[in-house]
Amino acid sequence: MGHPHPRKALRTSAVGAVSAAVLAGTTFGLAPAAGAAPAQTPAQAPALTNSASAADVAGVRFVDIRGEDGTVLKANVVTPSDADDPGAANRRYPVVVLPTSWAVPQVEYLAQAKKLADSGYIVLSYNVRGFWQSGGNIEVAGPKDVADARKVIDWALDNTPADPERVGMAGMSYGAGISLLTAAFDKRVRAVVSMSGWADLVGSIYSGRTQHLQASAFLAGTGYITGRPSPEFQHMLGQFLDKDIDDEQELIEWGRKRSPATYVDRINANGAAIMLGNAWGDSIFPPNQYADFYEKLTGPKRLELRPGDHATPEIAGLLGLPNDTWSNARRWLDHYLKDTDNGVEKEKPVQLKSRSAGDYEGYESWASVPAQTRRIPLDGSKRIHANVDSGADGGIVILSSALDQLFKLPPVASVPLLPRAFAAVWQTERYDTRQRVRGTVKLHTTVTSTEKSGTAIAYLYDVGPLGVGKLISHAPYTFHGKTPGEPFGVDMELYSTAYDVPAGHKLAVVVDTVDPLYAEHNPSRAKLTFSSPADDPSYVEVPLAASAGAR
Repeated sequence: MGHPHPRKALRTSAVGAVSAAVLAGTTFGLAPAAGAAPAQTPAQAPALTNSASAADVAGVRFVDIRGEDGTVLKANVVTPSDADDPGAANRRYPVVVLPTSWAVPQVEYLAQAKKLADSGYIVLSYNVRGFWQSGGNIEVAGPKDVADARKVIDWALDNTPADPERVGMAGMSYGAGISLLTAAFDKRVRAVVSMSGWADLVGSIYSGRTQHLQASAFLAGTGYITGRPSPEFQHMLGQFLDKDIDDEQELIEWGRKRSPATYVDRINANGAAIMLGNAWGDSIFPPNQYADFYEKLTGPKRLELRPGDHATPEIAGLLGLPNDTWSNARRWLDHYLKDTDNGVEKEKPVQLKSRSAGDYEGYESWASVPAQTRRIPLDGSKRIHANVDSGADGGIVILSSALDQLFKLPPVASVPLLPRAFAAVWQTERYDTRQRVRGTVKLHTTVTSTEKSGTAIAYLYDVGPLGVGKLISHAPYTFHGKTPGEPFGVDMELYSTAYDVPAGHKLAVVVDTVDPLYAEHNPSRAKLTFSSPADDPSYVEVPLAASAGAR
């Protein structure tokens, strides 16, 4: 039986992925509650002023705020307990604005908001436009979302005893990205805590010129369940999931407009103190793009990377449980908004926690994380058939790296049993000592394809005595416009990680052509050959840390 045309296969995969995302969204409780009132558009909303009527529930004030173009944003305000005392009439408090995560209602941050308020902050959280009861459409952190955030700050300064000199923003995922973007366009924002967010939207869901199919389908599915995608978002999603790769420039420009990295010079000029937190296995916003962005920041900054998947390192904090990320977020805000001398600025600004074990390791910069690199040659010539999944995969969006975080169970593959007709495999000898992989693994090779387009996915495994490989890192790569039969060089960066390979284990490099996480662009019956010319040898470069860094 012949293989389907790649565009038809992509459409079929997209439909299946969207269906899975919808099911996942329902499972995670993202579907609107039965009988919930529909969100009001600006035309439907009743006339409101900035001092809209509010309901008090357990110290939380629910308010309506007019955002850009009059769109009603549903919000809640939590204030310090002494803010209503007669003696506090002229007192001003630092304020923290929390935009909600993608598809999550406005009560998302209430547990943390109460903690912040108890320590002297005014906290204002709002449902971003297009989701739940807020009006408007989903703009995917577009200009209207940034304008909304500025309007929310305006409201806080006009309607609460918030100090205009001490404004901060924080958030997870979607709220993290909007917070960073707002710091570029509003000089009032003095501190930001961005958790599980993105700096480069294109580099997150389209790295290696490859559509991250499961991640985008998960976002699309949960967006449709809980909100109202804008016509522009629907158009771009259709291109991303279904249209020919030749139309990628519009997608790239759309993503750049929504990427904080595009505005890093403005963020630096405005001087906000930026704390970034992410998970090694974030399957929606991989850590590489955050680390690259961190290095370009020139103001006060901090980077924390931990085991887990998208938002899983912070989620316990939403329940009010002890949580490293949220604890450090409060320390960051305390220092830069309240001038608290808590020592956070004296710690090494890059804090990493290995996926394997151990405490946090501190480094002076991201570039200084690896003490050395080990180059593993990829000798010989290996030819593989495309269109077939060899069994080496990156896992399942959200789930796989969460299992790694909780139970040290990353995706696995039996390296000896991988079919060599569909997977190119190279292995090292066993190492006598533990190998502390820290940073970004880089791969260089020469590829010859029988077709002008194709997709390859590279994996690095920790292989134990029984041949079972635990996934250390991976990344996809797609090419177009190549001359069939003509070799070309390929350079890839695998997703950054921190992983300890035990003594007595091997490293294995595997390259195949199909992974359910990604769209593939391999025409039917395509073949890829990986070679290592004498004048341009192929290799994998593994970054290694010599010893644990001190906090």
